[in-house]
Amino acid sequence: MKDISGTGMLERVQEFVLERSAAGIPEAVLRRAGFLLLDTLGICAAASPMEAGRIGRQTAAMLYGAGAPEMAARMLFDGRQVSLAGAVFAAATQLDNLDGHDGYNPTKGHIGVVTVPTLAALAEARPELTGPEALAALVVGYEVAGRAGIALHATVSDYHTSGAWNALGVAAMAARLRGQSRAQLREALGIAEYHGPRSQMMREIATPTMLHDGSGWGALAGMSAALMAEQGFTGAPAITIEAPEAAAFWQDLGQFWQVEQQYIKPYPTCRWAHAAVDAVRELCKANAASAGDVAEVRIRSFDYALALWPGMPETTSKAQYALPFPVAVMIVHGRIGLEHVSGAGLSDPEVARLVGRTRLIPEPRHEARYPEGRWADVELELTDGRVLASGDTHARGGPERPFTEADIIDKYMEFATPALGAARASGLRDAVLGLAGGAPFAEVARHLYAPL
Repeated sequence: MKDISGTGMLERVQEFVLERSAAGIPEAVLRRAGFLLLDTLGICAAASPMEAGRIGRQTAAMLYGAGAPEMAARMLFDGRQVSLAGAVFAAATQLDNLDGHDGYNPTKGHIGVVTVPTLAALAEARPELTGPEALAALVVGYEVAGRAGIALHATVSDYHTSGAWNALGVAAMAARLRGQSRAQLREALGIAEYHGPRSQMMREIATPTMLHDGSGWGALAGMSAALMAEQGFTGAPAITIEAPEAAAFWQDLGQFWQVEQQYIKPYPTCRWAHAAVDAVRELCKANAASAGDVAEVRIRSFDYALALWPGMPETTSKAQYALPFPVAVMIVHGRIGLEHVSGAGLSDPEVARLVGRTRLIPEPRHEARYPEGRWADVELELTDGRVLASGDTHARGGPERPFTEADIIDKYMEFATPALGAARASGLRDAVLGLAGGAPFAEVARHLYAPL
C-alpha cells in the first residue's frame, strides 16, 4: 500500500478528539448527547435480563478479566468487575440484542451502542469527570464513528455491520479520556480500523441470530486498540481517515454535528421496518381500525426492508429483524414492547394470522431515497372490502420526524422502569439530564452498576 500519511485530515481529527473542550461544542449538541445517553441506558437496562445480554456478561467475566486494577471496570447493571475491553464488549453485546438504540441513516448503522458503554467504562477511573466533559467525550465518539462509517461504506463493496467502523469511535473516546498523545491516537485508530469486525450485515438479515450488528466485537476491538497503542503497538494509518479518497468525509468535523442527526427508535426492531410500522399505526388510529377488521396487509418499501424476515419468528433475533411481524404486532396491540418480541409474544395467534396475510412489494421510489431516508407505504384491505392507504410514510424519531425531549424521556421510562424499578429509573433519568448543566458524571454512575 502506498504511503497515505499527511493527507491533512489526521491533524484535524487529532485536534478534535484530544483538544476540543466541552466549551468548544455548542450547548445544544451537548444537550442532545445527554438525551442520546439517556435513551441508550434505558435500552441497556431493559436488555439486561435477555439471554444474549446474560451470555455477553458471562463471557466477559470468563474471558476478559482485568490484569491490573487500573484496567478494570464494572459491567453495566451487573456490577462484576472485568477489564475495560470486557466491560464495553458486554454492554455493547447486550444493547445490540435489544434493537431499540439510536442510529444514523448515512452510516446504515448504530453508534450509541458502543459510545455509551465506553463512556461508562472509562469514567470509572475518572471520579472527577464533569457532566459537560463526559458529554463532550460522547460527542467525540459519535462524530468520529459516524464519519468512519460513511467513509467505509463509500470505499468498499461489502455492506459491513456497525462494528466494522464504530470501533474507531471507541478508540477516539479512550484516547481522549485516558490522556493519550496524538501519536498514540493515530496508532489506536489504525489498529481499531484494521481489527474492526468486517462482518456482513445481509448475512445476519438472511439468518438472524445474536450476532446482530457486530457492535460487541467493535467495542472490544476499539478499546483493545487504544490500550495496545498506549503500550507502543503500531497500526497506523486508518485509511478511512487518512486515505485521500476519505478526506471529503472529514471536512466538516467540528462544524456539522452528526449527534443532532441521530434517530431515536420508538420500537425495539430494525429501523428498516419502522416506516411500515408507523404507517399502520397512523392508519389504524385515523380509521379506528382493529386487527379483526384487517383481511390483508400490503407493504411497499425499499429493498433492504423487504429482505427482513418474512414469516412468523420463533426467536427474539428474528422478531427484531422482521418486517411483517412488527407491522402485525402494531395492528394487534397498538405498540411494540419487549414482551412482543420475546416469550409468548412470538406465538400470538392474531399476529400470526396477519403475518400470513401480508404481501411485500418492492417500490422503486422508496429504494431511491435509501439510505438518506426510511420510507414505506401500506394498504390495509378490510373485511368489508374497503382499502385504507397510508401514502408515503417516513419512520418517526429522526430529523425527518423528530421526537420531542418529552417523547425521549417517555420512551426511556417505558423501557427502563420494568427493569430498574420506578425509583432507580427516575434517579438515573434525573442524573443524566443534569449532566449538561454541570452535574458530575459520578451522579449517573451511582445508578449504573447494581445488578438487576
